[in-house]
Amino acid sequence: MLTGKIPQEIGGMQMLENLNLSHNRLSGSIPSSFTNGLTSVDISYNHLKGPFPSTKAFKEAPIEAYKNNDGLCGNKTGLTPCLPRVSNATKAKKLKKVIFFMVIPIVSTLFLLLVVLGAFQVLSKSATNRENELQEIHTTNLFEVWSYDGKLVHSHIMEATEHFNDKYCIGQGGYGTIYKAELQSGLIVVVKKVHSSENDNFAYLKSFENEIRALTEVRHRNIIKFHGFCSNPRHSFLVYEFLEGGSLEKVLGNEEEALKFEWSKRVNVIKGVASGLCYMHNECSPPLIHRDISTKNILLDLEYVAHISDFGTARVLKLHSSNWTSFAGTFGYTAPELAYTVEVNDKLDVYSFGVLTLEVLMGKHPSEFISSLYFASSTSSSPVIVDDILLKDILDNRIPPPENSMIEEVVSIARLAFACLNTNPQCRPSMHQVTFELSKKRPSMQSTFQMVTLRQLLS
Repeated sequence: MLTGKIPQEIGGMQMLENLNLSHNRLSGSIPSSFTNGLTSVDISYNHLKGPFPSTKAFKEAPIEAYKNNDGLCGNKTGLTPCLPRVSNATKAKKLKKVIFFMVIPIVSTLFLLLVVLGAFQVLSKSATNRENELQEIHTTNLFEVWSYDGKLVHSHIMEATEHFNDKYCIGQGGYGTIYKAELQSGLIVVVKKVHSSENDNFAYLKSFENEIRALTEVRHRNIIKFHGFCSNPRHSFLVYEFLEGGSLEKVLGNEEEALKFEWSKRVNVIKGVASGLCYMHNECSPPLIHRDISTKNILLDLEYVAHISDFGTARVLKLHSSNWTSFAGTFGYTAPELAYTVEVNDKLDVYSFGVLTLEVLMGKHPSEFISSLYFASSTSSSPVIVDDILLKDILDNRIPPPENSMIEEVVSIARLAFACLNTNPQCRPSMHQVTFELSKKRPSMQSTFQMVTLRQLLS
């Protein structure tokens, strides 16, 4: 039951040979005064710590002679090596270093903090002045300023739409609601407010990113002009130019507007869509596939110039790799192969262009007509069925038949439309071939137009 430290005097006993202090409560370090006269030692089961003596008895002691102590150290089995002893001078030197390396960062941090606070105050004042100046800007080049200030974009749009009041809503899309907004400068823009859904938030975010990525890369007369976007936790939206003519779907569906939509305008719209798609497929690097070409996504200006819009489902075509994705598009315009594959390629847009072209020629969606053609082509009596249909009989009868040079244009466009609708994607022309054919000069067909049959066009 011995407690306390082992007295230094025990080490000085010259005749001491065996020392057994095991199973006590001794603490502290082992005295270094033991002589080589000591032959055996047992200090196990105590609370000893510090270095293990280097005399012979301690060196040769088995592990049982010193086990179960608090913190003995040394070059012995079961013990951890001792740390080198540090002098008071060394300790003081290290303490100075610690203080130095602690104080310097603190002082530096405080200095930087003061600099940041000062800069923040200066910038805040500058930003306030800048915003006040921008509020006074009344120019159609406002978007050049917007590109540097996202908060200003959000502020102007929220003010112009009165926080997206329903009275400014002009339509609904698959991924967003469309608003018309007149800015302080007098400029009118279209704002697509992206839907936010907890159940399908990823799809909406993907559409939002797709449209931004696609429209920031393209510049073409027949593609909608993209002004900018704002991503906000509450409201994410995209801003486009406003086109007074509305959508191609609206023009074809309105009797009064359809009467004004004469053949020369219809031909130019078809050529414009073809030109925009050809640019996307061939001049963008990598190619861009729209995947949702339909009359609702073709917008017209007052001069009936076509602009491709709504790039929410657009995909960049990755060269030398597979391009598989989920289904996208508008039913009635999607290619038939999407029933068994979802591989993205330019032939999907080509088919949709064919449907849209027939819709412009016929004045209505050609779903029943296309179905009858596919059915006829799969039966033995198809030549008779197709031969019985004249081209003039399927054209929009709300306007007079084409005359003079328009006849050859319409016949050529009809032939290209049927080629684009081929059920075999590989047999469809590319948009480059389509635009090339549309630009050709052809001999007049005025005298034979009344007798042009679909069989002739399909052959």
